[in-house]
Amino acid sequence: MFGLTTEGQYFVVALRLLVPLLILRKSLLGGVLAMLLDGGDVIIVELFRQGGMGPHYHQLDKTLDLYYFSLELLVPLRWAEVLARRTSVFLFLYRLAGIALFELTGIRMMLFVFPNMFENWFLFCSARDRFFWGVRLDTWQRVAVALGLLYIPKFPQEYLLHYKEAMPWDWFKRNVL
Repeated sequence: MFGLTTEGQYFVVALRLLVPLLILRKSLLGGVLAMLLDGGDVIIVELFRQGGMGPHYHQLDKTLDLYYFSLELLVPLRWAEVLARRTSVFLFLYRLAGIALFELTGIRMMLFVFPNMFENWFLFCSARDRFFWGVRLDTWQRVAVALGLLYIPKFPQEYLLHYKEAMPWDWFKRNVL
């Protein structure tokens, strides 16, 4: 379906299917590892020296993203804080709408207009639950402040990836590997 042809591609897909399962037991660790794999999958494939992810990489990447975002969504459904839970569901559906619009129209700007704030929110809440359990998200004002702060680093990332179509993995390969 996605045109996988090399061991590196199969290895990365296996990692991206198995590692996110950690999210269900260790939400912060699993979420961070899934995010790092998402960002580094192209680099891992190239370590096998057999070429890149192939012509259908974008569709495969979005499918694997939705897989691990769906696992992440299962965690907040158990949260006691109603606003944190509702915010998670809204942000997941908002990003899902952006992905659907992008796939239907082919307009990359949809991914910029519908940024992936869900993942940032999930990791923020997971870190808060692990290290700062006294911090409450029990008012819309607190949720809005947290989202505003999370959007500060997200905006340039979404701008570079989805509007300017920068490829940070190429820079990483040239300058780090």
